[in-house]
Amino acid sequence: MTNDKSSEELRVFVYGTLKPAEANYQKYCAEKAINTKRAVVLGKLFALPMGYPGMTSGQNQVHGYLLSFTDPQVLQALDYLEDYQPDRPTSDNLYNRQRVKVYTPQGEVLGWAWVYVMSLELVHQFNGTFLADGWWSGCGLALTEF
Repeated sequence: MTNDKSSEELRVFVYGTLKPAEANYQKYCAEKAINTKRAVVLGKLFALPMGYPGMTSGQNQVHGYLLSFTDPQVLQALDYLEDYQPDRPTSDNLYNRQRVKVYTPQGEVLGWAWVYVMSLELVHQFNGTFLADGWWSGCGLALTEF
């Protein structure tokens, strides 16, 4: 039996309203996250007119945070927020939860985490705007403010 703490933790990469200082962080993450770390994943990030972002598959850097939790119930609350139901067709979900490799901003591997991804078709349907720098903020934080 190992004492590997990371295997017991639930890890989620967040890039939108669940980031610290953003609209949903306080309600869903602030009291539950045991670790918060700047991080990067590969994908493509889009600003959506509804006031939140969508990430699709891709090879660009998407900047956000790796949040760690010990309570597995957090995932159910996040699934609800992101309109993800694992037992329905992926095309019926607003976001789909999948595992991705997470990196430090310097490119070192941090391991795997859950992330909520939107289909490119849905992003286009919502008239999403590609964010070339891979950063979204609903409260005006710039990528350089860290």
